[in-house]
Amino acid sequence: MSPRSLTGELEQAVLEALWTLDAGAVDGKRGASGREVHASLRDRDLAYTTVMTVLDRLARKDLLVREREGRAFRYVPRQSRAELTAELMREALDGTGDDRRQALVSFVGEASAEDLAALRQALAELD
Repeated sequence: MSPRSLTGELEQAVLEALWTLDAGAVDGKRGASGREVHASLRDRDLAYTTVMTVLDRLARKDLLVREREGRAFRYVPRQSRAELTAELMREALDGTGDDRRQALVSFVGEASAEDLAALRQALAELD
């Protein structure tokens, strides 16, 4: 697992919150402050310091850009959800060694009809 990989469900939840806040921004500002992320995760009953620790960890992994805004920071995802998913999939495939083909066959064999249609469309667009 590379240092950029997500290590837990909490990191994933914080990134999901950032992507959601970023997509819903009406003021043109990208990303969100630690307080905004914490507020968006209020149903998880997390301490503010826990959210800040996770944001700092994600920034150190280079998954977020930290931009100074007054006395605080805004956190902006470096990649979209789709881009990060693709990177994690490539990392997983790279870890299969000689079994890469078998891993792909297993993945496709368990894919839903919707996923297979999306994969066929993506492959057609590359041709």
